[in-house]
Amino acid sequence: MELFLKIAAAALLLLMLFYLWPAFKRWQEHGPKAQKGDWQAALLPLGAVVLFVILLIAAVR
Repeated sequence: MELFLKIAAAALLLLMLFYLWPAFKRWQEHGPKAQKGDWQAALLPLGAVVLFVILLIAAVR
C-alpha cells in the first residue's frame, strides 16, 4: 500500500506540473522585471528574520 501511495503522489505531482506549465511560461514572459534596489529591499526583512531566529535560539539555551 505504501508503494501505491508513493506512485500516486508522484503521478499527482506530474499532473500538477503539466497543468501549471502554461501559467508559468506566461508569468516568466510577462511578469515584472527586477529593478535596481529590489535585492536590498528583500534582504533587509530576511536578515531581520534570521537575527530574530538566532535571538530565539539563544534565549532557549
